[in-house]
Amino acid sequence: MKAATIRDGRLLFEEHQDPEPGAGEVLVRVRAAGLNGADILQRRGLYPAPPGAPQDIPGMELAGEVALLGHGATRFAPGARVMAVVGGGAQAELAVVHERLLMPVPDQLDWPAAGGFPEVFTVAHDALITQAALAPGERLLVHGAAGGVGTAAIQLGHALGARVTATVRNAELREQVAALGTTVIAPEGFGEHGPFDVILELVGAPNLAENVNALATGGRIAVIGIGAGAKGDLHLGALMGKRARVMGSTLRARPLEEKALAARLVERHVLPQVESGALRVPVAATYPLAEAEAAYERFAAGGKLGKIVLLP
Repeated sequence: MKAATIRDGRLLFEEHQDPEPGAGEVLVRVRAAGLNGADILQRRGLYPAPPGAPQDIPGMELAGEVALLGHGATRFAPGARVMAVVGGGAQAELAVVHERLLMPVPDQLDWPAAGGFPEVFTVAHDALITQAALAPGERLLVHGAAGGVGTAAIQLGHALGARVTATVRNAELREQVAALGTTVIAPEGFGEHGPFDVILELVGAPNLAENVNALATGGRIAVIGIGAGAKGDLHLGALMGKRARVMGSTLRARPLEEKALAARLVERHVLPQVESGALRVPVAATYPLAEAEAAYERFAAGGKLGKIVLLP
């Protein structure tokens, strides 16, 4: 098989030996693989894949067809359309995935949308619903909302019945983001639009102090992105006075059991909304897998709405 391959910080398109599924695993013929910020960091040597995942082939989400079943794998039949969050290796023609991580691809999703779905909707659902316990009627603020996780979070919050506000720096994208079911504001002075019950932090530490000030009593801050910085000042007195919580999370390094549970929750609670048309996957651009370098450059340039997806 061929795959996007990291060599000394460069991104190449190279030949690799075809992987073989082990017990409980499935070989997937990849039709689409979403690009994420973690892939950019991995290429720079800053975010290695977890043990057991390919270290030189990036990619954390994929969609494709079941090509071969490993011993004991029975959940999906050969030819089934599946998608999953993986530890690495998604940006390839073939990938091995444990069957418990796989989700069925709804008919409503074409390959590019399916390839851009698993990571962002799983991360957003886990952060907002499982961890922050967002409830109907609560006020949600999503920072950095034009990206993949941001657009997923807006839609999940809106579908739940929360009142959603989103910060978007690029003024040209605000109208399109608003169409997903949110009030869109500039990042500057966002605290004036509170108080918020839940804040999803996708930008990083520069927002921390104002996030705390903008919280309602009993509010929660879920941190899942630190691209603008990882260290900031936290006023513990303000946090105590509001009986508030700050929580952080990553998905990639979790053990199989926890990833499988997150996949089942998405499968049970999110996929029906995809099937009904309530949720969609905005795709900013697609690139052939052989042009992964160009896709990475487009991702790094910013100014996009939704996902960039590679197509083997």
